[in-house]
Amino acid sequence: MSNPTKNTPCELCASRKYSMFADLSEQQICTISDHKNLISHRKGQILYYEGTKPLGIFCINAGVVKVYKTASNGKEQIVHLAQKGDFLGYAALLGEENYTNSAMIVEDAKICFIPKEAFLNTLLGNTQFFKRVTKQLSHELGLMEEKLTDATQKSIRERLAYVLLHLASSYGIEGGDNQKIDLVLSREEIASIVGTATESIIRLLSEFKKDNLIELDGKKIIIKDKRGLARLSDFYA
Repeated sequence: MSNPTKNTPCELCASRKYSMFADLSEQQICTISDHKNLISHRKGQILYYEGTKPLGIFCINAGVVKVYKTASNGKEQIVHLAQKGDFLGYAALLGEENYTNSAMIVEDAKICFIPKEAFLNTLLGNTQFFKRVTKQLSHELGLMEEKLTDATQKSIRERLAYVLLHLASSYGIEGGDNQKIDLVLSREEIASIVGTATESIIRLLSEFKKDNLIELDGKKIIIKDKRGLARLSDFYA
C-alpha cells in the first residue's frame, strides 16, 4: 500500500542535486514544493500502467523503479531502471499521450508526484530548465536507439556483461578489488533487461562465475573482474 509521507520541501531535498530541478530559482522550487505530494511505496507496487493518462510527473526521492513494457504474450521487457533524482512519465505528459510503458517499485521508494500544471508552468517559465528537459529527452532517445542496435548486433553474453557493468556503475558498492551491486534483481528481471530467456541468464551467470568475472552472494552479484567484463561487452569499442 502507498502511504502519503510528510513532504520534504524541495529546497531541502537531498536528491534534488541529482535531478533536473537542481538549478531552479528559489521561487520556482517553492512553487513545485507547494504542489507536490511525497508518497512512500513498497517493493512490488505499480506506480503507473501502460496505456493510462499521465496527470503529472514523478520525481524519485529514494529507491529504485523499473520502467518496462509488456508484450502481447505477457512477457516483460525492462526499458530502464530509475533511481533518486530521476523523472518518470514526463515524455508522455509533454507528448500529450498515454504512458507507453509501466513502472514498478523494485526497492522501497519515496516518490514525489508533481501535478501537470505546476510542472508545465515551471517548464515554460525557465528557459534553462526547458533546455535541460529537452536535452534529457534527446539523450533517452539516443539510448533507446543504442539498445535496439545492441539487441540485433551483440550476443547475449556481450549484452549481459554490459548490463552488469552498467548496474555496478549505478548501484555498486566498492570493496577493494570487488564491487557489489547493491540492488536485488531476480534472474527474470535481469533477463528482461538483457532481452533474453531466464534460463540463458542463469547459465551465463554460472559461466561468468566459473571464469572468475563475478561472484554470487545470494541474489546479489559481486563484480570481480571489471576489465574482463568490459572486454567481453566490447564496452570501449
